[in-house]
Amino acid sequence: MARIKVPRKSTAMDMTAMCDVAFLLLTFFILTAKLRQEDPLHVDVPASTTVIPVPDDNVATLSVGKGKIFFGIEGTDIREALLDEMGKKYNIAFTPTEKKRFAVIPTFGVPIAQLQQYIALDEEKRKTYPQPGIPVDTTENNELTNWIYEARIVTRNLKNQELRFAIKGDAREEYPAYKKVVDVLQKQAINKFSLITSLKTQ
Repeated sequence: MARIKVPRKSTAMDMTAMCDVAFLLLTFFILTAKLRQEDPLHVDVPASTTVIPVPDDNVATLSVGKGKIFFGIEGTDIREALLDEMGKKYNIAFTPTEKKRFAVIPTFGVPIAQLQQYIALDEEKRKTYPQPGIPVDTTENNELTNWIYEARIVTRNLKNQELRFAIKGDAREEYPAYKKVVDVLQKQAINKFSLITSLKTQ
């Protein structure tokens, strides 16, 4: 008896579903990614062998370089509420538009008296604006202390968490500049903070 030949069929896979999933994942990552904004103060951080990532939220960064100190904090809602509190403290009436514009500025280094002028600039002009740094020289004019204090209060009220701090300093900056920042932190009983470094190549 002759064997019956089963006709061979070519294997074909429908890749439509896989393409859909790939494009969905790609769209998700594009929409959820945070754009890295250029720092107003270029800091060449020192190298270190320890790798502990700085958290993405609930952190304030104090940048030190060229004899200036810059302040940055994560979260648009935090920045908006922080500006409101600082305006009350210094008797400066910030408009709702100014608060919205300030909420998208990640880092700044201008005295409170110049802040409205700085906020009014567009993004391109802010990059070239000569920021003198936040005053921290004397007890009477130590605005950095107030920014840190109000930022802690706002973070506690909005997120029910303690604000963490990171110092990002230039490798060529001298010790007294760092000491000013550390003294401000320690006067508010903040003895734990991170130092931002780059990874040392072997």
